[in-house]
Amino acid sequence: MARRCDLTGKGVMSGNNVSHAHNKTRRRFLPNLQETTLISDALGPVQMKVAASTLRTVEHNGGLDAYLLTTSDTKLTVPARKLKRQVRRATAATA
Repeated sequence: MARRCDLTGKGVMSGNNVSHAHNKTRRRFLPNLQETTLISDALGPVQMKVAASTLRTVEHNGGLDAYLLTTSDTKLTVPARKLKRQVRRATAATA
């Protein structure tokens, strides 16, 4: 199971646990991924694994469609770019 956000690609980071005696041991920082269903106005329900921070950003931007259309392609993962193209096609077809 890949621990990676489906929209932004945010994944596992590594670092150190540092004790009071300053001993360092390696550790992993896991992203707060949530298995959620986002509602797209153009496509309907879309199920994906999204980081909690990304979920807040999606809600702040006004939903999945608005988030995808306003975010640049360099900040999106490949499946998110494909979803963005589908949203563009669906909105163009209804307009």
